[in-house]
Amino acid sequence: MSTYLLVHGAWHSGQCWERVIPLLTSAGHRVIAPSLTGHGDKAHLLSREVGLDTHVDDIVRLIIEEDLTEVVLVGHSYAGLVISSAANQVPERIARLVYLDAMVPEDGETAADVMPVTQVLIDLAAKSDTGWRVPPLPESPPPSGLFGVTDPADAAWLRTMLSDQSVRCLQQPVRLDNPAVNTIPRTHIHCVVGEPEGIVRRPVPAIQPNGTPAQVWELPTGHDCMITMPAELAELLLKVG
Repeated sequence: MSTYLLVHGAWHSGQCWERVIPLLTSAGHRVIAPSLTGHGDKAHLLSREVGLDTHVDDIVRLIIEEDLTEVVLVGHSYAGLVISSAANQVPERIARLVYLDAMVPEDGETAADVMPVTQVLIDLAAKSDTGWRVPPLPESPPPSGLFGVTDPADAAWLRTMLSDQSVRCLQQPVRLDNPAVNTIPRTHIHCVVGEPEGIVRRPVPAIQPNGTPAQVWELPTGHDCMITMPAELAELLLKVG
């Protein structure tokens, strides 16, 4: 049995994994999909002080309090930053990092470093009434849709779980200064349909930090593949668990 810890991306909540969780648990695995501070059942905790470090603490605290080991740590989108810094703190508890259509940072980088278009969101937040709130990205015509979701019913469901993000999440740097984090195997899953204009994915190096060949899979769907292709995503996750 593996323990899958599924970490949602910016603006989302743990609810976004609802279609994937039963597929993993029915295969005999433990699955935890928390909402990060400021989202989902913790939306009332959103403030300008909430940042990347807050979300890293959320995950590290959960791992320690639940005494989780051999964790398959999955980070979607922005959460690529979260799982990287979390693994840096507790590498001995992580069996694999899965970057799900995610930002893949180097030590000291912010979201804007990994994906420069993010700076536009930071600038907009600075000019907003609050100076720190970043609203969810607007819906676009297909195939981009709402985070890659184009089915009207699915998009309506997705809207119920979206909330603002604190700009601090995009400004705080990732910490990858523990050499042990480089020994953790990595898997990269890319969603290759409806990629928004201006979003440029970094190439995955052929050799990963632990010296093994890169493991990169593709899903023919939009960004929120846990909503649009849950069975196919679960199948890939089961291969690494």
